[in-house]
Amino acid sequence: MKIGFLGYGEAARAFHEGLSGQGLEFIAYDILLSRGDESMRQAMRARGAEISETSEGLVAADWIFSAVTADQSLAAIEPLIPHLRQGQVVVDINSVSPERKRQTAAAVEAAGADYLDMAVMAPVHPRKHATPVLLAGAIAQHLLPELRKLGFSAKVAGSSAGAATAIKMVRSLFVKGLEAITVETLLAARASGCYDEILASLSASFPGLEWSRFADYQFERTTRHGRRRAAEMRESAATLDALGLRGGVAIEIAEIQERMGACGVGSQANLDEVVARALELRLKSG
Repeated sequence: MKIGFLGYGEAARAFHEGLSGQGLEFIAYDILLSRGDESMRQAMRARGAEISETSEGLVAADWIFSAVTADQSLAAIEPLIPHLRQGQVVVDINSVSPERKRQTAAAVEAAGADYLDMAVMAPVHPRKHATPVLLAGAIAQHLLPELRKLGFSAKVAGSSAGAATAIKMVRSLFVKGLEAITVETLLAARASGCYDEILASLSASFPGLEWSRFADYQFERTTRHGRRRAAEMRESAATLDALGLRGGVAIEIAEIQERMGACGVGSQANLDEVVARALELRLKSG
């Protein structure tokens, strides 16, 4: 069995590492290859993936995991559509709106291949492909035993594409929103000169959160993954808008995540230093 990866970022690499050693073959493509990114090429080689110089080369795979940036999830699949074959499976793990996954499913299935909506429900490290995932789509129940045999921690959320990602998009509004509220509160506290008082007050009010560790984690997630999380939040906004609700909250969360990801704070010794450095960089960037 041959596994293909369309996009070879953190999630694809983690899945590849987790699935290695099970007698599978792997082939990978990432748009950065066409831009001369040697580090991407080396990452593929280091994990034993056959390198495809074009996305169309992935049609040699039995299953193709699509793991690209959220805004490119449908566009990245389109060059493959004329080459897909019956029995092939496109596994869409992108964090996008239910409507985007339904559009992608329609295109894939019209070409004769099968489509699986897979929502990754936690960070991919340290569990890699064993990270909890939700499945949806016409083939979800059929593929469940095979996925579990490979070590996936999978459950079926529904028989229609979009059912799995809907759960993730709504949940992400809270998770990424909590991150945004935390970092903006502590940045504002530092800027207004009441950082110690705010941190002490929050620690007293929410002792179960182990506040300093909790805040550390929120800053780490936003500074390392803010840009990717911003794209996800824009898809969450589209999800809310499609429901007749207001996606404006998700858009604001996306802006905060984007700015935190762009500030390039880097590694600092402790929370106080992270907050101070992030504030300095955010103020410089406007």
